[in-house]
Amino acid sequence: MSGQSTIDRAVRLECRGMPSRILLYTRTADYRHDSIPDAVAAVGALGRFAVEHTEDPADLERPLDGFAAVVFLSTSGDVLTPAGRERLERYVASGGGFAGVHAAACTEYGWPYYGELLGARFTRHPACQPGRAIVADPGHPATRHLPAVWEFTDEWYDFDHAPGGRTRVLLRADETSYDGGGMGADHPLAWCREHGPGGARVFYTALGHASAAYRDPAFLAHLDGGLIWASRLGK
Repeated sequence: MSGQSTIDRAVRLECRGMPSRILLYTRTADYRHDSIPDAVAAVGALGRFAVEHTEDPADLERPLDGFAAVVFLSTSGDVLTPAGRERLERYVASGGGFAGVHAAACTEYGWPYYGELLGARFTRHPACQPGRAIVADPGHPATRHLPAVWEFTDEWYDFDHAPGGRTRVLLRADETSYDGGGMGADHPLAWCREHGPGGARVFYTALGHASAAYRDPAFLAHLDGGLIWASRLGK
């Protein structure tokens, strides 16, 4: 695993008059996506937040209250220390926002709380290929800019279940549009939910496998809208 021992100041945006900060975490202990550097640069270039990027688990052990959201982007495997797990759980319990992108669903399989927080866990995917995403909720910041049927290329993740409870499904996969889908008609791709007594906002999108996604205006607007919502900057 390649990592960074301290916060990467190169991708921190010094945004005067824009106090909202997000902590972008990309540590991998299993499969590592080649797109991570492009994804980090793209999130920084959104210009919405002051972004602090790290792959050092010690940075998740420090107080997180100053962040509008913590974002796990294509993390994989066990990426937190016990102290980091405790700190993240306390942060979310206090109402802090959380967002997961793509392989964030392939993370911390041994920590039941994380699965409950995210809403579902990755199980498998077919080959990366073109397909169609169906907008299930056009009123959310992550989807309101998208066409009702969105042509995209990705890995089309399957999950262990469709998230329930207070979850709003934002995108669904049209399994008739690609080969190898395993969930049927109820196949969520992106969703948001409130978690715990503090009403923490949680956003997740399964998309974002390839570097090309982070140059795609529609995907970037989708990601931006999800981060806006998780950080309580948008309804």
